Amino acid sequence: MRILIAEDESVSRRLLEKNLIGWGHEVIATHDGAQAWAELQKQDAPSLAILDWMMPGLDGIEVTRRVRQRQTSPPTYIILLTAKGRKADIVEGLIAGANDYITKPFDRAELRARVQVGGTVVELQQSLADRVIKLEEALAHVKLLQGIRPICSYCKHVRDDHNYWQSVECYVSEHTEAKFSHSICPNCYDAIVKPQLDEMEGKGGSTG
Repeated sequence: MRILIAEDESVSRRLLEKNLIGWGHEVIATHDGAQAWAELQKQDAPSLAILDWMMPGLDGIEVTRRVRQRQTSPPTYIILLTAKGRKADIVEGLIAGANDYITKPFDRAELRARVQVGGTVVELQQSLADRVIKLEEALAHVKLLQGIRPICSYCKHVRDDHNYWQSVECYVSEHTEAKFSHSICPNCYDAIVKPQLDEMEGKGGSTG
């Protein structure tokens, strides 16, 4: 997974980068909020970001707010890295749009666990986004019958949008996903088919 790091303290940034790479992730390391924001605006922006709360210029909270205002799909999973441990500070970060947080100095096992949770969420969001796209594509190909269609009172052919007349079954097949098989209704059997069969049987009997 591609992960963005935004940390102005060099030692902490190197530790983050080393651990994440060691766990098999691709890391984009930045040293302030402005660089992080620039990376997160790109078309191929990382799906997970670890942002230090306190950075010169744009801090982690402001970067988080800007990311949420963009409303990307799927949204970037954001973990705030902070030395602030008060509940009020944590609540502020979550209200700004962060998904999770970890306190500094970070515990290696805790960092890995929180990143794994983030990765799972990202995968689920991407899977959902892919399904939505497929559903939209499927709906775009569905043809609907709308409005009033002229139909001949005698032969029951339907006039299409190009002023061509065609059978009802052809028209419906072209404009919907419906497929037809042919059969005989009871009324037609009694009125048309049965008399023909009786006539054929009568002729057969007379020749014998």
